Amino acid sequence: MKIIILGAGQVGGSLAQNLASEAHDVTLVDINRRLLSELQDRFDLRTVHGNATHPPILMRAGADDADMIIAVTASDEANMVACQVAYSLFHTPTKIARVRAQAYLSHPQLFSPEAIPIDVLISPEQLVTQDIKRLIEHPGALQVLDFAGGKVRLVGVRAYYGGPLVGHELRTLRDHMPGDQARVAAIFRRGKPLLPEGSTVIEVGDEVFFVAARKNIRAVMGELRKLEKPVKRIIIAGGGNIGTRLAQSLEARYQVKIIERSKDRARNITEYLHKSIVLLGDAADGELLLEENVENTDVFCALTNDDESNILSGMLAKRMGARMVMALINRPAYVDLVQGSEDIDIAVSPQQATIGTLLAHVRRGDVVMVHSLRRGAAEAIEAVAHGSSESSRVVGRAIEDIPLPRGTTIGCIVRGDEVLMAHHDTVVQSEDHVILFLVDKRRIREVERLFQVGVTFI
Repeated sequence: MKIIILGAGQVGGSLAQNLASEAHDVTLVDINRRLLSELQDRFDLRTVHGNATHPPILMRAGADDADMIIAVTASDEANMVACQVAYSLFHTPTKIARVRAQAYLSHPQLFSPEAIPIDVLISPEQLVTQDIKRLIEHPGALQVLDFAGGKVRLVGVRAYYGGPLVGHELRTLRDHMPGDQARVAAIFRRGKPLLPEGSTVIEVGDEVFFVAARKNIRAVMGELRKLEKPVKRIIIAGGGNIGTRLAQSLEARYQVKIIERSKDRARNITEYLHKSIVLLGDAADGELLLEENVENTDVFCALTNDDESNILSGMLAKRMGARMVMALINRPAYVDLVQGSEDIDIAVSPQQATIGTLLAHVRRGDVVMVHSLRRGAAEAIEAVAHGSSESSRVVGRAIEDIPLPRGTTIGCIVRGDEVLMAHHDTVVQSEDHVILFLVDKRRIREVERLFQVGVTFI
């Protein structure tokens, strides 16, 4: 696929890395020569220096025969104009744009072929808010991801000493739980992937990813670790777009306080919040945190635009007694540094959330959802099986007969409203939503080919 990426920032650069490694024809456009030079030295891609909204620059990038344009510059307006130019002058089939401002997003009628021709809108703030909200709903989880319209959830947890399943083989999970409620999809031990089999023994410290129907998640988590108490009190550091969105989505169910250092911004966000308490101050001020009873806080979310401030305020809150701390971290190196440390429980990466959504529109075959696991080291995807046993490599076949690439497992199948845990003799039917896990992303093309429908397969 020939793909043009507009914007070589953190999202654009990470996306270019992902796509170039999958043998796509990638061209990266940006006004920063240094960024382009660094990325071109590291990855197999073309670069074009210039303003991504200008027709001559898009022409040089190959827009006249591109399959897709992905506009992820720092400017909403530039992204929208670039998509308009690509549509009007070059008839680009697929146009994806990152749009942050709620002022635009609240008017969906703006985005249509008759207005601004954007096929897919990506809002990092909305995606991150959803991710954090799911983590709050499942205290103790490292990652919570939705599939099949929310019918299925993939949850990552760290196995703790004393968990019922720790020290036992995976096959004993069925002995603890009524019915066929969950499937362990992937295990990471000391940072390395481990293919789950019935004889695999869970060890303390393992990162275990399991898939289950949404209603069964809490019961399965209890098998791997001591269940945390439900969340009641939340402090949010930072009243920016993400902090305000999160407070809006949580305040009906939880006691929410939001700390904002800008007087004007603090006054402004009170207009959008109904039950949340807005505090003017610095979230890294120990006296302020003490006054607000941080030691009794269930979740402290550091969501400012500054990575260092988020890390420092999160560390302070944790050491003062906050039960769980999440920090918004943009720099990938910082994410790896703080994730799972004693002071920061979960590092939330906006670009990982964004890239997963973008990749779903790049994958061949009918791939409707892509999520990154362990900060991009692995992937979970949702693919729809089409065709018949004559035209498909998966339809009409039992899972044990499907030629899955090495390191790939099928976790479950969603058939209509029914969630089926995957077993060796489970037969895939046409229109099934199949949830797969890849610990080796280099195999993604092989998985895509499995779900492509041909005239006939021999």
